[in-house]
Amino acid sequence: MTETATTGIENQGLMESAFVVEMVRQMRAIDPYGQYDSMSNAEVLEPFILTKEKKREIPIIGDPDEIVIARVKVFYNAISALIESECGLMAVPLVNLTHEGFGRALITVGKLVVMDRTLRDVHRFGFPSLSKMKDEGDKVLSVALELIGNHPKVAGL
Repeated sequence: MTETATTGIENQGLMESAFVVEMVRQMRAIDPYGQYDSMSNAEVLEPFILTKEKKREIPIIGDPDEIVIARVKVFYNAISALIESECGLMAVPLVNLTHEGFGRALITVGKLVVMDRTLRDVHRFGFPSLSKMKDEGDKVLSVALELIGNHPKVAGL
């Protein structure tokens, strides 16, 4: 099998994972004009992939535009939706950013903070590959679910 064929099979497995499916669902949900309707799922997720070459093209200092901020919110909304589907409790994401691209992302379940991330250089938000994005999302999800399991009373408030 060629390397391209192997990569296509790997990406197909990734595209069917719960996290990637939820990311596509969240991206399509923020599309009020139907621009993503004719795009494949991989094309919808393409803006999240920032290779080293693409990252070099983005200035080190810059202000994020609304599209980049929406992508950050989609990422954390997808994690929140998966938390809800796994444990049945409502997970609420909160992304607070300054106009310069610094801020914080929180996900709460009841009174429990299951994720707290400091965000910097949001104008350069992205992942080296689709698998790295999925791994990051799955890592946050597993830590959040572990916290909920350890503190069910606080999460249920």
